[in-house]
Amino acid sequence: MRVPYVNDEQLQASKDLTEVAIIERVRARRQPGELLPLDRALLNSPQVADGWNSFLGAIRQRTSLTADIRELAICRVALINGAEFEWSHHAPLAKEAGVDERGLRGEAENEWLTVKQNAVLRYTDEMTKDVRVSDDTFQNLRNYFSSKEIVELTATIGAYNCCSRFLVALDVGERNGLVNHEDWVY
Repeated sequence: MRVPYVNDEQLQASKDLTEVAIIERVRARRQPGELLPLDRALLNSPQVADGWNSFLGAIRQRTSLTADIRELAICRVALINGAEFEWSHHAPLAKEAGVDERGLRGEAENEWLTVKQNAVLRYTDEMTKDVRVSDDTFQNLRNYFSSKEIVELTATIGAYNCCSRFLVALDVGERNGLVNHEDWVY
């Protein structure tokens, strides 16, 4: 970890009512669980933590994307960017949603994913590696998703690129040393 995690004593000591409200919103989103190391790193800047919590909460809990599509995109971003902490939280969700690990770790257009999932894999790869997406990839995506779903998928991929880069840059979860993706638990 490159920045200290805000601990429970620090959280309880806050007298600023705005900060207290932010802390409670972050805690509410994590119910019934505990604050994650990501939350504790972000809470070094309560205003950033609040915006992050609202944005990622919408991405994770209020889109129309199916779980397999959402978690496939999130895990693929984590894999490409080397964010093992992100992977460890989302790979079980991808597995639960029926995403085949071989497909997730494989090249785009692989036999272990559906054609729709392969379209997402290709789109995620291009967005994450190249930023620009080819017309062919985008047109293929249109075969399976509405405009609303494309916006939600694009926002999900963008949000988790932001998240993974934050995690890796600050070594949140203290897992930067696990660079061999084959060792990551699915």
